[in-house]
Amino acid sequence: MKDIAARSAAEKLLAEHKAGARFRTLGPPEGPATIADAYDIQDKYVGLLQREHGDAVGYKVGLTSATMQAFCGIDHPIAGVVLASRVHRSGATIRRSSFGRLGLEFEIAVRIKSDVPITGTPMTAEMIAPHIDGVCAAIELVDDRSADYASLDVLSLVADNSWNAGIVLSEFATAWPDLENVPGRATKDGVAIGEGHGRDILGHPFNSVAWLATQLASRGVGLKAGQVVMTGSVMKTVFPDAAASYRFDLEHIGFVEVQVRD
Repeated sequence: MKDIAARSAAEKLLAEHKAGARFRTLGPPEGPATIADAYDIQDKYVGLLQREHGDAVGYKVGLTSATMQAFCGIDHPIAGVVLASRVHRSGATIRRSSFGRLGLEFEIAVRIKSDVPITGTPMTAEMIAPHIDGVCAAIELVDDRSADYASLDVLSLVADNSWNAGIVLSEFATAWPDLENVPGRATKDGVAIGEGHGRDILGHPFNSVAWLATQLASRGVGLKAGQVVMTGSVMKTVFPDAAASYRFDLEHIGFVEVQVRD
C-alpha cells in the first residue's frame, strides 16, 4: 500500500478515536484492500499512538478460534501492538468512559525470553517454546467502538490495531503445567461468567505465538526479548455495562483482577 494512503487512513483512525466516533469501515481511496494493506495502516496508526502511549512492548493475537474466524470471514488470526502506557498490573482500575465500548478478553500471556530469529520458515510451537520464559493470567482491554458485527470489515479491524486498547497482567510464572489442558475461569463480582482451556487458543497458546512470529517475519519484524504476547481468549468477550470487579484464574499459574468503573 502506498505510504501516503496508509498514513491518511491512520490519521483518520486517530481522529475518530479522539472524537469518540463509532467504528466504521475504512473506505476508498485509503481503505485497505488486502490484509497487507491493513497491516500497513496499522503500522502508521501505531506510530501515531506511540507519541502518547510510548514504545511497543508486545503484541496481541486475536481471532484464535475457528468460530470467531468464520464469524469475521477470515481463515487466520490477526495481530495488534501493545504499547507501554497501556500495560496494567493486576488490580488496576479501568474506566468505561475512556473507551468507545470496553470489552474484556480472558487470556494466557507469555513473556519472550530471547529474540526470535526472522526467517522464511513458518514457526511451530516446538520452535517457539525455547524463546518463552514466563506465562501469566491476563485480561485484554479491547475497544470495538460499538461496531456493527453484522457488517464487520475485518481489514478495517486490523488497521485499527486489532482493537487492542491495553492489557492487565498477573505476575509471570516461570514454571507452568501443560498449557493445552490448563483451565481458566472468569468471574464478575465473584460469580462465574465463563471458562475455557489453553487448547481453546489454536490448540495450544504456543501455536498462537508461533503464528505471530511467522506473521511478523513476513513483514521483516521479529519478537524481542522481554516482549509480552497476549495469545488469545479462552472464552467469549465480555462487555461490562456497569461498575464491577472481574477476575481470571489460571489453575496452577495465577490470577489477574481488574476493577471496572464508570
